[in-house]
Amino acid sequence: MKDDGIMIKGNKDGLIAVINTDKFQDFDSIVEALVAKLQRGKGFYKGFTIKLSMDTSNVTHREQSNLKNLLFDEFKIMDCIFENKQDKKDKVFQGIYEGRTKFIRKTVRGGQCIKYVGNVVIVGDVNAGAEIYAGGNIMVLGTIRGHVHAGYTGNEKSIIGAFCMQPEIIQIGSIITRAPEGGEKPPYPEIAKIKDGAIVVEPYILNKYI
Repeated sequence: MKDDGIMIKGNKDGLIAVINTDKFQDFDSIVEALVAKLQRGKGFYKGFTIKLSMDTSNVTHREQSNLKNLLFDEFKIMDCIFENKQDKKDKVFQGIYEGRTKFIRKTVRGGQCIKYVGNVVIVGDVNAGAEIYAGGNIMVLGTIRGHVHAGYTGNEKSIIGAFCMQPEIIQIGSIITRAPEGGEKPPYPEIAKIKDGAIVVEPYILNKYI
């Protein structure tokens, strides 16, 4: 039988879905596959509780809430419980020089939250009120005005780069800082990194960060 990354079984307490996150590109693809699998028994799950056994380290609270609402609307599943199951992969993302990268070809607007285990490249701006979390580096081909957190799984060698740095909050690993208010912004790209236990922002110099 082909392993599609999701195994669903039932017990006296409801349903259990064991999900291998290595099989999926992101949480949206997990949701799509889960819904497709549940469609086969649509109408049977009314009033059930489903437990999702999976690695939840890259799933936001908003994504969890959205899935709970979707399962209720589509299948009348009363509750969805997330059980954190660490996959065999290392929790700290190491591929900051070359590794999994998510490309977002639009501006991330206020209220939006992007979370990805690898590197994140945004072709657009990060508006005030937006949140970006990357296990690796964050590169913005535009202006950062929101909250950006590189190396959120613990890699403090991660960097954050942008054409224009005006973040509300900037964080790398466990180190966090706020951008100074006021002042003119330089007319060149900048890179934020950890140096001597603090976040420093420097002009981007070709080949220096490769």
